[in-house]
Amino acid sequence: MNTAELADHIAGQHGMDKKQAKQVVEAVFAAVVETAVKGEEVSLAGFGKFKVASRDARQGRNPATGETIQIAASKKLAFTPAKQVKDAMNPVQKPAPKAAAKAAAKAAPKAKAKAKK
Repeated sequence: MNTAELADHIAGQHGMDKKQAKQVVEAVFAAVVETAVKGEEVSLAGFGKFKVASRDARQGRNPATGETIQIAASKKLAFTPAKQVKDAMNPVQKPAPKAAAKAAAKAAPKAKAKAKK
């Protein structure tokens, strides 16, 4: 889903025109970026957290030449999903009832032990 599709979805859900919805979406993203530039965390309850993560300067290799190069320190925006999002993406399967588990165990052929010589 891209920005335009997200704006269309919001417009349809909330009875607003697409232009207004796109402005809302862009305003939310701008607020997240503005807060991240300050080095602050954005926490959206039930959705997740956007955090600024710093990477130290380090040495790397140019894959074409094998030459050692210096990689500058940088910052990145990391997202950690909330528990509700994780649970929605990975639904918990209910364990099989004990009776069904026992029946399945009985139906499965047992491996015969090899006789020792």
